[in-house]
Amino acid sequence: MGDHAHALADFVRDHQAWAAPIVLLLAFGESLAFISLLIPAWGALVAIGALIGVSGINFWPLCIAGGIGAALGDWVSYWFGYKYKDHVAQMWPLSRYPDLLPRGEAFVRRWGVPSIFVGRFFGPLRASVPLAAGIFEMPYWSFQIANFVSALIWAAALLTFGDVIAQIMEWLWRVI
Repeated sequence: MGDHAHALADFVRDHQAWAAPIVLLLAFGESLAFISLLIPAWGALVAIGALIGVSGINFWPLCIAGGIGAALGDWVSYWFGYKYKDHVAQMWPLSRYPDLLPRGEAFVRRWGVPSIFVGRFFGPLRASVPLAAGIFEMPYWSFQIANFVSALIWAAALLTFGDVIAQIMEWLWRVI
């Protein structure tokens, strides 16, 4: 993923008008249950965040796009779990990770609505918690409020992390 993240960051640096749509799509894919297992996009999001300070890209459009993309990915995952319930575990690629849904279920049952917020920040849980919330019919509006709030905070955290790392690297380059 490192080479792809680097190439994508180079593209965004050269074509800044595409930054927000790309961040939206990356965050959507990173939060969509099936896709996030196959293609983790958080590295590309951090790399794009690193461009914020050094390329002059505006933080807020990227943050909002990332938050919307992540929330939509979880929304689709919740709907999929709600609609297909017990059949989800037998579908590829989840069938290759048989312990993923039971872990998500245990997490959702134990923590309830806060599980949506916490699950967003932990890789394997990010893929399974929204599905489990749909399968076990977490109240829709409770899920969506936690989903959108956590998505915005998650996007801001990843992009800020990339920006801070870039600033530290720039400072180190000047000092050394």
